[in-house]
Amino acid sequence: MGTVTDQVDRQSIHAEMARARTTFTALVDAASAVDLRRRTDGTRWTNQQMLFHMLFGYLIVARLLWLVRLFGRLPDRYSLRFTHALNAGQRPFHVINYLGSCVGALVFRGPRLARRFDRVISALLHHLDRETDVSLARQMHFPVDWDPYFRDTMTLLDVYHYGTQHFDFHAQQLTLPPPITP
Repeated sequence: MGTVTDQVDRQSIHAEMARARTTFTALVDAASAVDLRRRTDGTRWTNQQMLFHMLFGYLIVARLLWLVRLFGRLPDRYSLRFTHALNAGQRPFHVINYLGSCVGALVFRGPRLARRFDRVISALLHHLDRETDVSLARQMHFPVDWDPYFRDTMTLLDVYHYGTQHFDFHAQQLTLPPPITP
């Protein structure tokens, strides 16, 4: 079985997603129009585009959960083949990933962006609460060339944790004033 290096469990995932939700809402609420148009640190995205990308990371988690549930029931070789195919398509993935956040930032802004983030986190936590220990241990291979937080093999629990790893990494690239959180 795959293990989570950070020793996460349901309770810690709840806490980290709650923290991400609070931080995200505070960032969106405090950002001015000028702040949102400013470039991020180390990427070609603006702060607005990066905020959408941070939401997108959690949207991807919802899709990855479905894949792990499916491939976790099949022999290991199926997810390994699937992963090899995904790694072969890494270049188009990175282009789509970049452009998708550029377009998504045009549609989801301000309060609408924060509401969508809140709904996604609520849905993920609802699903997490309904998972069994057996389902959380299901695992599959992942395309490690796609994301630095993907590991060769990840469990369903690892995937729930991945969303916040992705969020925290990109939050450090924002060039927004620090939010005032309660």
